[in-house]
Amino acid sequence: MTKFLNRTGLALGLMLFAATAAVAESHVYKLYVDGLACPFCAYGVEKKVGGLKGVVTVEIDIESGLVAVAVAEGATLEEAAAKRAVDEAGFTLRKFEAPKK
Repeated sequence: MTKFLNRTGLALGLMLFAATAAVAESHVYKLYVDGLACPFCAYGVEKKVGGLKGVVTVEIDIESGLVAVAVAEGATLEEAAAKRAVDEAGFTLRKFEAPKK
């Protein structure tokens, strides 16, 4: 019986995690930034973009220049604000992708 409860709890936990990830994905903006070359560069962008209203997390892939920006539910990220933040960090916003609805 204990084994059954453990497995059921694990299965429910995994389903909850998958549902949370799907919801979180719907609030992620993708910024493509030119000029990122090192972790120090990424930190500068992370600090500026992360300081924007509604931003919850910022994840950066230096090689591709992808900056994934998760915002709080109900919040939006305007392209102009993202561009300004990236510019202030010393880089160029090449492309801005809003989450698909």
